[in-house]
Amino acid sequence: MSSFTYRAIAVAISLFLTVSAGAQQSPVPWAGYRIVDMSHSFDADTIYWPTEDGFDLQIGFEGITDGGYYYLSNRFAAADHGGTHLDAPRHFAEGRDTVEKVPLERLIGPACVIDVSQAAQGNADYRVRADDITAWEALHGRIRAGCIVLANTGYARFWPDRERYMGTAESGERGVANLHFPGFSLESAELLAERSVAAVGIDTPSIDYGQSKDFIVHQYLYDLNIPGFENVANLNALPPIGAFVIALPMKIAGGSGAPLRMIGFVPE
Repeated sequence: MSSFTYRAIAVAISLFLTVSAGAQQSPVPWAGYRIVDMSHSFDADTIYWPTEDGFDLQIGFEGITDGGYYYLSNRFAAADHGGTHLDAPRHFAEGRDTVEKVPLERLIGPACVIDVSQAAQGNADYRVRADDITAWEALHGRIRAGCIVLANTGYARFWPDRERYMGTAESGERGVANLHFPGFSLESAELLAERSVAAVGIDTPSIDYGQSKDFIVHQYLYDLNIPGFENVANLNALPPIGAFVIALPMKIAGGSGAPLRMIGFVPE
């Protein structure tokens, strides 16, 4: 367990004890923080890979029961990669963690938000460079072990317009061939691995850019058991440093991915 993990646990325990001892002064442990929803809703407009069906929600029962009370129950079907979701390392690395085995320490941590939106605005195939990361570090300090690094490309503002967000509204293999959106480069992934980050995330459909044919960033990071978060929302609401992220997936045993409810705590 890393020194960051011990510090995070200590902070959490301290917050709990403070709240328990002084509920009148601090009724919630996140007092002093603004909570940001970093997940897109799952509905008929949710964006999935062009080869996948969309999110399907069906009403099982809605109405007044024989007992005289209102009741609603639904069922849903979806691919495990779509919308705001977790990529478990097993997605591209045989023998690595599936969803339920990803350590919680990789899903909770301080956020380092690297803004490449200006560069990505004029280049749909932009890939985050190692230089982007070292330039960020020159301003904010070296990325520490256990941090969750998030690339803000500015593409979340296009959600759920498939053509603007993905470069195409087409489906099937033709849609895959016409994908254009930013991602990470291999050199940036290698640098982040050197920093021992807990996870990486991005506000596009993939940590690899749209035209990738080998998904080399997936291959490299996931072989190291570093998970990814894709289609992240509201990164503009997080500062470059100082926020804290909790990214909890549906705990699907054996899953290669899972829907993700992700929240950020931003100091007020």
